[in-house]
Amino acid sequence: MEYNFSFNQGGGTSYDGAPKKPGSGALKKVRRILVLAVVLILVLAAGSSCYYTVNDKQQAVVTTFGKVTDVTDAGVHFKLPFGIQKVQKVDVNVYQKIEIGYTTDNYRDNYGYTNASESMMITGDYNIVNVDFFVEYKISDPVAYLYASDSPELVLKNLIQSQVRNVVGSSTVDSVLTDGKQNIQMQVRDLVTQILEEYKIGLSLVDVKIQDSEPPTQEVIEAFKAVETAKQKAETVVNDAKAYQNAKLPDAQAQADKLIQNAEYLKQNRINEAIEQVAMFNAMYEQYRLNPEITKTRMYYEAISQVLPGVKVFINTASDGSNVEMLLPLETLIEGGTN
Repeated sequence: MEYNFSFNQGGGTSYDGAPKKPGSGALKKVRRILVLAVVLILVLAAGSSCYYTVNDKQQAVVTTFGKVTDVTDAGVHFKLPFGIQKVQKVDVNVYQKIEIGYTTDNYRDNYGYTNASESMMITGDYNIVNVDFFVEYKISDPVAYLYASDSPELVLKNLIQSQVRNVVGSSTVDSVLTDGKQNIQMQVRDLVTQILEEYKIGLSLVDVKIQDSEPPTQEVIEAFKAVETAKQKAETVVNDAKAYQNAKLPDAQAQADKLIQNAEYLKQNRINEAIEQVAMFNAMYEQYRLNPEITKTRMYYEAISQVLPGVKVFINTASDGSNVEMLLPLETLIEGGTN
């Protein structure tokens, strides 16, 4: 085989005798570097998008081509790169708040800003009050939270406002301002929890508290303060009365026990006397049954002695039935003979 070598001015050598373009080797080298760089960038991008981390307060919702395919907990997890799978992290183990009637986002002299349109309500007895509520909630279902509604927090706030006005509207102004706050909070919490189970927006209610409740004018505020003071005084008087009752009750109980014991003693004594009299009657009846005439005579004499205690009774013991001994004043004669 025969080779034809030729040289050109550019310094290139062609084996077939054709002239070679100047700088073609450097161009190929640059292309190789660019290809390697692009491949390296793609590898790094794929590697960095193949995993994600979730902290202990979060859950991650994984979608594949826009469809929810998994919900992961805390830790390091892998996913498909280049947007095939996307991850949205949701704070599920965090208590969040909603303020109704006031806001503490911006402080001014350590006091929050009031919102009269949210706090002003009408009670069941047609009085106007300002009631501020503090609401705690958390995300219970991250998938429903992300996709069931457009703004779940706004839905929850509107729902709470609706139920608050419903409960306050069925309560008296006294209960709203004084001792009925706990009952109102419980009613609102139960109603909102029941409705959230039907809405399924991924939120769960933790607590509802009345931050403050007051009348809209200062005069009414002073009047209710006076009512509250009177109630506190009434409670004080009741407590004092209970203390006096507790102090006197043992003595009264002791006297009652003494009277009961005495009554029991008298009762038992009467029973014993009755038993004794029954026994005596039975014994007398037995003697009467054996000797009715003698018993009749003895009972007759005993009755005379009881009816006429000053009368002297003489018993005629004469066998012939004469009444000589009965007519003679024997005791007078005996007394005279003695003197």
